Amino acid sequence: MLPLRYVAQRQFASIADASPAHSEMAGFKQARKARAAVCIAKLDRLSRDVAFISSLMAKRVPFVVAELGPDVDPFVLHLYAALAEKERALIAERTRVALARRKARGLPLGNVASLATAHVKGAAANRAAAEAFARHVLPVIREIQNSGVGSLRAIAGALNARGIPTARGGRWHESTVRNALKRAKPDRQRLPGRACAHCGA
Repeated sequence: MLPLRYVAQRQFASIADASPAHSEMAGFKQARKARAAVCIAKLDRLSRDVAFISSLMAKRVPFVVAELGPDVDPFVLHLYAALAEKERALIAERTRVALARRKARGLPLGNVASLATAHVKGAAANRAAAEAFARHVLPVIREIQNSGVGSLRAIAGALNARGIPTARGGRWHESTVRNALKRAKPDRQRLPGRACAHCGA
C-alpha cells in the first residue's frame, strides 16, 4: 500500500460540490508527486458528491478516510458517499425553507446586527491601534522637529530617511505626519507651522 500523506482538511472543505476535475487540485497533486495516498478525517470533508467519489475510485486515485480505515469495502464508501449527498440536499432544503419563512415575515436575511457590531468594534480597534502607533512614533517626530526641521513634508522625508514605516508599513507623507500628530492625544505640543496662542511663537 502507498504511504499516507496527510493533507489539511481545509483544502477539501470547499469542494462539497466537487466534480472529477477537482482531482487535479493541489492536495491530490502533492500526494501524486509523493506517491502517497490522500488522507481525510471524514468522507464528507472530501466531497458530498457520489459521482465524484465514484470517479476517484474508478480512476484508482488513492485516498483513505480515517474514520473508516484503509481497508474499507468500496461498497461502504459508496454508501457513505450517498448518505453525505443526501445530507447535503437536506441541509440545502432546510436553509431554503428557513430563508423563505424569514423573508415572508419581512425580516432581513443574514445577521445584520452582528455585522454592524463587528464593523463598530473593528473601527474602534483600528482607531486605537493608530493612536497607539502615533504615540509610539511621536518622540521621533519631536526629535526631528527639535533638530530644526519644521514642515510636514520635511518631517516625512526625515522619517523615511530613517527607515521608519507608517502604521500600515508605507512611506510617510505630509498627510500621514499630520494624522500622527493629531492622533497622539496626550501630547499637547503644536503642529508645525501653527502659532502658539500662549507664547506667540
